[in-house]
Amino acid sequence: MSIPTESIGSIPRPSALQEALAEHAQGHLKDAELAELQDQATADTLARLAELGCPVLADGEQAKPSFATYPITGLTSLDPAGAVIPFADGHTRQLPTLTAGPFRYQVHADAYLRNARRHTDRPLKQAVIAPSALSLLYPADPIEGYPREAFLRDLADEAEADIRRCLEAGAHVVQLDFTEGRLSLKLDPSGALLDDFIALNNEVLGRFTEAEQARLGVHTCPGGDHNSTHSLDVDYAALLPKFFQLKAGNFYVQLASEADPERVLRIIAEQLRPGIRVFVGVIDPISSTVETPEEVRDRVLLAARHIPVDQLGTCDDCGFSPFADDTSTSRELAFAKIDARVKGTALAAEALGLE
Repeated sequence: MSIPTESIGSIPRPSALQEALAEHAQGHLKDAELAELQDQATADTLARLAELGCPVLADGEQAKPSFATYPITGLTSLDPAGAVIPFADGHTRQLPTLTAGPFRYQVHADAYLRNARRHTDRPLKQAVIAPSALSLLYPADPIEGYPREAFLRDLADEAEADIRRCLEAGAHVVQLDFTEGRLSLKLDPSGALLDDFIALNNEVLGRFTEAEQARLGVHTCPGGDHNSTHSLDVDYAALLPKFFQLKAGNFYVQLASEADPERVLRIIAEQLRPGIRVFVGVIDPISSTVETPEEVRDRVLLAARHIPVDQLGTCDDCGFSPFADDTSTSRELAFAKIDARVKGTALAAEALGLE
């Protein structure tokens, strides 16, 4: 038995693709030309992950505008002035706001998965945005003729379809990105917003069978953009007990960048239930220092003191560039860190007598 290890999602885009994205935004590059460069970057990403020995591959989100907004690419009923997400370094990201219904996904994540499958026969993971994040699109003032309740019903149906299409396309696992979970406690320290998020996500996850839920996962982190976070100062103790109530078989938890990872591991251990696996973050994507395999090994061995090995996995804390315009981390640095994760996880398995 070995210890599973998986990427979370995004990998920095090649410089040629970054330049093409800027040209496309200015109207100087055709859609087909951009799509060709994105496909080349996807093929390169999958090949390099395979060369590093990753047991499960991901496309690195080379064709996504961001991990959060891919479903609404091309949606016309949006106003750009929506919810603002502040980061610790002072920069912000802003979501659009919905102006009319009904709400429908314009892009489904299985399109990325099916494209990736053209380039590899290895197991493929597909990340999708959690419905809780997209619930932030609805404005504070109700939309005439389209109440919030109707929007949430449509959103749940669309999110279910997004996940189900990925499962049907053969995804090894489908991961819901739930970075807004920790952020919600900053926006609303009472926890009411988090409760709403958990309820909405479970409304969707609960539509899947136990066997299907075993192929579903949920990821939490304090955000990662331009080497900054939006909620690292929020105590995990307020999030994790509710996080582990989600109806999924796999939980991906940022840990490497925590000030006191062993405290977090103790909290996780209290929430464990049979049949789930916890992937702990052993790589900090924001740090410019490449972890050594030995450092990763030691982080895994620490986790194994609190989590049974047959319920343990490893991952990166979060994606390396969840927004396509983020160039703060180089592509080469990301692959070096992934290499350390794979090698360090193998060293830990060997130390634990698993290989």
